[in-house]
Amino acid sequence: MNIALIGATGFVGAPVLSELLGRGHQVTVLARSPSKLPAQTGLTVVKADALDSAQVAQAVAGHDAVISAYNPGWSEPAIHALHLQASRAIVQGVKAAGLKRLLVVGGAGSLYVAPGLQLVDTPEFPAPYKQGALAAREALNELRKETTLDWSFVSPPIALAPGERTGKYRVGADDLLPGQGGQPAGISVADLAAAIVDEIETPRHVQKRFTVAH
Repeated sequence: MNIALIGATGFVGAPVLSELLGRGHQVTVLARSPSKLPAQTGLTVVKADALDSAQVAQAVAGHDAVISAYNPGWSEPAIHALHLQASRAIVQGVKAAGLKRLLVVGGAGSLYVAPGLQLVDTPEFPAPYKQGALAAREALNELRKETTLDWSFVSPPIALAPGERTGKYRVGADDLLPGQGGQPAGISVADLAAAIVDEIETPRHVQKRFTVAH
């Protein structure tokens, strides 16, 4: 497939890029600084800003699907505003390009930990991540009103860390998947990448949010 990828130098995006290329897909990366990505077989890098819907539309035109792993950075003071600006620009750009398939990588904050209670609204939720999590939740709520795109939104579990790729994971919907021994469920970022590419290759959550964990 021809896949356009946004956020390819990030913590999630970099493993997604490796997974896509490893499976033989042709990948076009949208990057503000193309020089950050070394040349690889199957990879095309185009200069584009995810905050600009026109640039997104031009860059993703002609592709089979778009994966957005955009994150302005947890230390970015304007993370809430930038996250939403990019989310809206990406959706607008994908639609303007005439594409249907969009997969967005979100966060764990909007997963439910009890009836009517999302993780981001619990007292224990870490303050440094709250604004980004609130923006991701708002982006998901806006996506849920989107009827023309075949979108999917993936929320990783609380514990997302470097680790080996096993290719094995559990799949859930809107509730945080339980871990063992009362500990939060986790997943390696390599297996999250595998789950993302699995969903692109074989869509099972069209116009739905899903979560994965070991």
